[in-house]
Amino acid sequence: MTSNRRRNRYTVAFYNVENLFDTVDNPNTYDNDFTPNGKLKWGKKKYHHKLRKITSVISQLGNNQSAYPPVIIGLVEVENAMVVNDLVKHKNLSKFNYDYVHYDSPDERGIDVALMYNQDFFEVISSETYPLLLTDDRGEVDYTRDLLVVKGMFNDELVHVLVNHWPSRREGETESEKNRIKAAQLTRSIIDKIKKEEKAPKFIVMGDFNDDPTNKSIKEYLISDDLYNPMKPLYERGLGTTTHYKKWHLFDQIMFSKAFFNVNESKHSFLNAKIYNKDWLKIYKGKYKGSPFRTFIGPFYKGGFSDHFPIYVTFEKEI
Repeated sequence: MTSNRRRNRYTVAFYNVENLFDTVDNPNTYDNDFTPNGKLKWGKKKYHHKLRKITSVISQLGNNQSAYPPVIIGLVEVENAMVVNDLVKHKNLSKFNYDYVHYDSPDERGIDVALMYNQDFFEVISSETYPLLLTDDRGEVDYTRDLLVVKGMFNDELVHVLVNHWPSRREGETESEKNRIKAAQLTRSIIDKIKKEEKAPKFIVMGDFNDDPTNKSIKEYLISDDLYNPMKPLYERGLGTTTHYKKWHLFDQIMFSKAFFNVNESKHSFLNAKIYNKDWLKIYKGKYKGSPFRTFIGPFYKGGFSDHFPIYVTFEKEI
């Protein structure tokens, strides 16, 4: 591919970075395990090792498609603004002019969502968060991650980026499905609200949805005539980003407005979607062979990257 072609291509990425906690105890959240004296003995050496691993991945995402690392990167499982700032300032990324958007969410574990962006190609106009209001079986508030919405100019084209981290399947897929349907309804309501306020707005919707592209929450409650999910064909080919009991799931997804297929409606056209699943990101032996090489397996430190592979979508800018 010629360098000119690569300079005219831009990637948008998403990465669940698996418990990127600092080493300081936050008395308001359940982060005690991720402290030097906690169960996981999470000290500065392990923390800086994790930063180096994650930033090395981000710097290489889409480098066979584009001349630049991702213009936009949605992140989940980051503890606070400090850890996102440490990613942005790390020597692996510091030359790329990244900044970020982050808000503290009420999640009980203290994990948040965030958006990193390259200021050379993306300019933030506004950002806000929307809480997902859930209750448990006793009717008490079940605090979880907020939905982050960032409005900005992507190479002079107005887009709305929605970063999601939907409720987990911890209580079981069926038992917890209603919570992800509520998350889908919230996301869809924000899209519809913006569509009423603006003429032909464009959306990039990304996240760890804790559901696959074919699950009800995505298929019936989020995807509509206006959105395309390029991860669905990958999932139907048996590909995934994370494993659960040796079964592959594609919980990590990036969807976007169908306008990105039409050169008359958009300055960017969709080229392809990829899972970044290089061999060096996988466990290379044993019963978990081929799964994402993660930081911990249970209480055991492995020193890997994350329990999820990152994903990215490539767009070509119209000249």
